Amino acid sequence: MSTTTTAPLAGLRVLDLATLFAGPLAATLLGDFGAEVIKVEHPRRPDPSRGHGPARHGVGLWWKVLGRNKRTITLDLSTPGGRATLLRLAAGADVVIENFRPGTLERWELGWEELSTANPRLVLARVTAFGQFGPAAHRPGFGTLAEALSGFAAITGEADAPPTLPPFGLADSVAGLATAFAVLTALSAREHTGAGQVVDMAIIEPILSVLGPHPTWYDQLGHVQRRTGNRSANNAPRNTYRTADGAWVAVSTSAQSVAERVMRLVGSPELIAEPWFATGADRAAHADVLDAAVGSWIAARTRTEVLAAFEKAEAAVAPVQDVRDVLEDPQYQALDTITTVADPELGPLRMQNVLFRLSSTPGAIRWAGRPHGADTDAVLTELGLTAADIAALRAAGAL
Repeated sequence: MSTTTTAPLAGLRVLDLATLFAGPLAATLLGDFGAEVIKVEHPRRPDPSRGHGPARHGVGLWWKVLGRNKRTITLDLSTPGGRATLLRLAAGADVVIENFRPGTLERWELGWEELSTANPRLVLARVTAFGQFGPAAHRPGFGTLAEALSGFAAITGEADAPPTLPPFGLADSVAGLATAFAVLTALSAREHTGAGQVVDMAIIEPILSVLGPHPTWYDQLGHVQRRTGNRSANNAPRNTYRTADGAWVAVSTSAQSVAERVMRLVGSPELIAEPWFATGADRAAHADVLDAAVGSWIAARTRTEVLAAFEKAEAAVAPVQDVRDVLEDPQYQALDTITTVADPELGPLRMQNVLFRLSSTPGAIRWAGRPHGADTDAVLTELGLTAADIAALRAAGAL
């Protein structure tokens, strides 16, 4: 396991003021690769992610993942003591990540003007649903609204069924990834300019980017993609199919050669000679015929038999796995995608490992999410505050 002295982001200090998912996830990703992340939470209203989802022994499990590699302190930023303490922390930081509604930090006199005065090299990442300006900027919002607004929900689901929202924080997660990239881009720019800057991340934008060329299709052709269930408008066969033992597998044939291999495998080579088989879009227009051939062949065999036959034929297939299968999957095991972390509250617990592997300076999970405010006194002591200073802040309600 790597240490912060060898990790690629060692020496980078990040203040995570954000709550819930997109902003905190960006800080988690930076912490995974060695950044020192200090999670700042309200003394009496901690990050709601601590209470999201299942808990064990009263400890939220989502927080254990989202809060990993972070030191946790409490500050009430709306108080004079909290404001002054944050400015002292920001003076020695590289990055601040926040997701308050636009104008909130300014109301507390902690906006870009004050933060950049305290530290001209600071990068301030502002993560909100709609961005810092525009007619919707001050509206409350979550990732679900981004999934609806971006067009994602409109193209997800069966053709004759309602639009479908993902059962997890998709837009937030994509925005978290994008924010980490934006922060590193701003830090790289700082190497050239010597100055920090503001990152304005609107959660409604990254998910639109990953949806592909929909705006260009509409602009140039007036084309509006419709819901097609598990099928694709661009190739076929592409669907989920049920096996003889009740399992499900997913098949994709984005490449022409793979489509031909699949049809030979399932005993329908004559379809390859059809004029419409030559392009993905034309195959998609005949998806009923192709699905019938593939589906009937798969339905007569067990999942094990289907996977083995597809692998031998060098055709693209994967089992539809739930989390139990993921934890037993040999490829995930080989990659250590799900790793075990020692935790003083819960003992060994498994979670997703760092996002990617670096050959020389790998990242690492050094600890899981810590209790609310666990590092307040230690961090403030390192900042130069005395025990009396800390006691006074606590008495004033700033901690």
